[in-house]
Amino acid sequence: MKKYFYITILLPLFSYFSICAQVVDYSSLSISSELKENANAVIRNQSTEIIIEDINQMVVRKSKTVTVLNKMGNADARLGESYDNDTKITNLSVLIYNALGEEVNKFKEKDFNDVSAVEGGTLYSDSRVKYLDYTPVSYPYTVVFLSEYKTSTTGFIPWWFPVNGYYVSVENSSYVIKNPNQIPWRKKQFNFEGFNVEEQESKNEISYVLQNQQAYVYERNAIHYRDFLPKVIIALDKFQLKGVEGNYSNWKEFGKWMYEKLLLGRNELDQVTVAKVKSLVEGETDPIQKAKIVYEYMQSKTRYISVQVGIGGWEPIASNRVDQVGYGDCKGLTNYMKALLDAVGVTSYYTVVYADEKRDIDKEFSSIQGNHVILNIPDSSGKDIWLECTSQTIPFGFLGDFTHDRNVLVITPEGGVIKRTTSYKGEDNIQTSNARITLLPTGDVKAVLKRVSKGLRYDDKFNWESESQEDLIKKYKSEIWSYNNNLEVETLALHNNKKEVTFTEKLEISIQNYATLNENEFLFRVNVFNKKSFVPKRYRERKLPLKISEGYKDVDQYSFEMPNGYVLDILPPEKKLITKFGSYNVLFTKVDDTHFNFKKTIEIKEGVYPKEDYKAYRSFRRSIAKYENLRIAIKKKK
Repeated sequence: MKKYFYITILLPLFSYFSICAQVVDYSSLSISSELKENANAVIRNQSTEIIIEDINQMVVRKSKTVTVLNKMGNADARLGESYDNDTKITNLSVLIYNALGEEVNKFKEKDFNDVSAVEGGTLYSDSRVKYLDYTPVSYPYTVVFLSEYKTSTTGFIPWWFPVNGYYVSVENSSYVIKNPNQIPWRKKQFNFEGFNVEEQESKNEISYVLQNQQAYVYERNAIHYRDFLPKVIIALDKFQLKGVEGNYSNWKEFGKWMYEKLLLGRNELDQVTVAKVKSLVEGETDPIQKAKIVYEYMQSKTRYISVQVGIGGWEPIASNRVDQVGYGDCKGLTNYMKALLDAVGVTSYYTVVYADEKRDIDKEFSSIQGNHVILNIPDSSGKDIWLECTSQTIPFGFLGDFTHDRNVLVITPEGGVIKRTTSYKGEDNIQTSNARITLLPTGDVKAVLKRVSKGLRYDDKFNWESESQEDLIKKYKSEIWSYNNNLEVETLALHNNKKEVTFTEKLEISIQNYATLNENEFLFRVNVFNKKSFVPKRYRERKLPLKISEGYKDVDQYSFEMPNGYVLDILPPEKKLITKFGSYNVLFTKVDDTHFNFKKTIEIKEGVYPKEDYKAYRSFRRSIAKYENLRIAIKKKK
C-alpha cells in the first residue's frame, strides 16, 4: 500500500482513475471486520500531495476514497473544495460505487454547486466553495473524490489530520509535501505515540503514512480528539499571504511581520473623532479609566459584520473607515478601538486568539494560527486587561468563555509575544442563591429568590436582559426549573452590574402541589431551586482521559417556614463529600419549631484526570445526584 502511494503521486491526475480501477476493490465486503467495528465510515485511501513550487506558488492534490456504512457516516464523505481570488480549482470529480464496488454515478466539476463559503453575517467575501450535494440511494456506498487547486498563498499549508474524529476508521492515509527549491521550512508532529505512522524526510520532501487505524468511540467528559489523534503542521519561513510576502521563523519575527505589513498605517482617525474621544476623557489621568470611557463609546457606535475579502482574513479595515460606517469585523473593530486608545495616550496591542472552542496558540511553533482578534492593554500593576471589541454589551475587561484562559499572540511593534488571557476558574465562577420559602398547608410553595452570578456564570446570563419577560419566564419553567411541576414566575427583575461584573436575578415564585400530603405528614424536597442531577455515563472500559472543562461553585441558602399546623421534628445530619474533583456539603440548621435553614455548597474543579479516575468521578456525581432528591417529612401538631 505504501509503495502504491508513492507511485501514484508521481503521475498526472488524469491517469489516477485508471490505476485505481485496476488495483482497488471498492466493495464494502473487502473491508476488515476490525475497521468496521464502531465505524460509520471507513477511509479506504486518502492522499494529499503538496508541491511548493515557489514562495508564491503551491499546488495541492487530494484523493479521498471513503466507504460510508450508514447515514451517520455521510459527514466523513464531504464533497467540496474551497477557492478565492488567489486559488484556482484545476480538477474536481467524483465517482460513486455501490456496496458491491460497481460504479453507479460519475460527477464532473460542472455538476458541483458554487456558493459563498461564508454565512449571511458576512458583509462581503471572496471565499467560495464548490460542493456536490449527493443523496445516497442505499448503504453502504463508496465515494472517490479527486481535487486539485493552485494558489499563490503559501502561508496556509494544509495540515495532515489522518483521523478526523470519532466513528471513522482508516485503511490508508498518506501525506507528502515536496519543496524542490528547498525554501526553509519547519514541522511539528503531535500524538504519534501508539499510532502506526511511518515517516520519511529529506531536504526537499516529507511524507507520512498511517494504516489500519480502528475507529474511536466518543466518550463524554473526554479531552478533544485533536488532543490525542495524530497531526502534522508545516510552515514555510518564507511565504506569501494574499500577495504580501513574509519571512519568519519564530513568534517575535511573525509578530513584527504582521505589525509592519498588516497593521502599520491602518490606525488613522479623522481629527473630529480624535477631538471627540479626547473630550470624553478630559480631566481623567488614570489610563484604565480612560480606556473604560473609550470602550463604552466604541460599543455605542459600532456593530459587528464579518469582512473577508483579499487579505481581509488577516488585515483589518482601516480605522477611519470603521469610524465612518460604524461597523467592522473582529479585526476592524479591534484595530479601531486601538486607534481610539492611541488618540488618548493609552497603550494597547492587537491580539490573535482561537475563540469559542478553548484552544491555545501553539507557543512553541510559529505559523498562521487563530480565528479571532481581541485587544490587550498592559496594566502597570502587571495584570493584563483584555477587550472583546465585537460585543456592544459585554463589560469592560471581561472575556467570558469565548476567549478566556488560553495562549494568545500579542502583536507589538517589536514583534509577537505569547501571553495568556484571564482565567475564570473554580470560585471565580460562582452562583449564590438566597431564598425565603414558605410552605403552605395545601402543599403549595411561595418563594422569594435572589441569585447572583459571577465569572463564567455571569457569562451565561448577562444577555438575558435583552430577552422579553415572556421568553425568560418560559426559560425558567421549561429549562432551568423544569423538574418543578406547576411552577409559576409571578415577578421577575434582572440587574446587570457591568462595573462589578455581576448578574442578579430577583424572582417571586409559586409552585402548586409541591409537597405530598397524607393524614399526618407533609413530605417535600428541600432542594427547590438548584437541583444537580448530572451523572456521567457509565463505561465498562474507559479509553480516554477525563476532562472537567469548567470549574464552578454554587452556594444555596434557603430559609424555610413550616405550614400552619405542622411542627419540625428531626433534621437530617450534615452531608459532606470531599474528592480531588471537588466537594459537596449540605447543612441543616433548626431555628425554632417552625423554621429551619438549608445551606448547600458544591464546588467542581476544572482539570484533566487519568482515565482510571473516571469511575471515582462518576461515583462522586452519582452521590450528589442522589442526595439532591432528599425529602423531609414534617408532622402535624397533635
